[in-house]
Amino acid sequence: MHREFSFTDQDFQKIRTLIHRHAGIALADSKQELVYSRLAKRLRATGLKTFAEYLDFLQKGHEDEWEAFVNSLTTNLTSFFREAHHFKLLAEFLLQLDKSHTIHLWCSACSTGEEAYSMAIAAVETFGRFDHPVRITASDLDSHVLETAKAGRYKADEVNKLGKERVERFFIPDGVGYFKVRPELQRCIEFKRINLLDAQYPIQHKLHGIFCRNVMIYFDKETQFNILKKFAPLLHPHGLLFAGHSESFYHAAVYFKLRAQTVYELAKNA
Repeated sequence: MHREFSFTDQDFQKIRTLIHRHAGIALADSKQELVYSRLAKRLRATGLKTFAEYLDFLQKGHEDEWEAFVNSLTTNLTSFFREAHHFKLLAEFLLQLDKSHTIHLWCSACSTGEEAYSMAIAAVETFGRFDHPVRITASDLDSHVLETAKAGRYKADEVNKLGKERVERFFIPDGVGYFKVRPELQRCIEFKRINLLDAQYPIQHKLHGIFCRNVMIYFDKETQFNILKKFAPLLHPHGLLFAGHSESFYHAAVYFKLRAQTVYELAKNA
């Protein structure tokens, strides 16, 4: 197969090492073609002629290119109210909490924002008003998707899946074929760039809930364990951790135990 750029197994192994060290992502052997196609765009953008040159350039500490490198290799598949049973449980959980104090939630891999806005919609619907006590920190490693999330502008065919009542209550038409999230809904969300591999997270309050869904599948078990170890002290004693449909955290039973379908609570000794 003809390629525009030479791409050796050594190049691939080096990329695997760099992305694992920097973002915790474990790339399988089967991802070689995907890695080539995504990073070939970065070679064109930088004007470099070989992957060896590009990786050398990257390792010389070019921060902007590190960001572009990580953004290129992260996957951002999401939708509004994905895994709907979580939002039903979230609503039930919110009603059990003390409403006289702020309720803090963290959407730890928010991608383009649909998950964080779904959490915010669930809060409004639960309390029946926009000035509810819930505050959401929404974060991602990919700076590009965070900009989309902050803008809160989505294609009409995606928004319309929410149903007419929700669309009218939470969105404003914004040009042909697009809707924008209402400012009243956005006010409870703060967007931040956070790397889950960081030693500490810039979370200022104890959390009542953490959504970390469909991101752990990209990490090996050791990386997952280390992230869960950092999650545990951030949660209130009765806080909840929401995982993705294909994720299980039995290997971190010292910190978390299963509470419901892909929903965890703190283990007794955590």
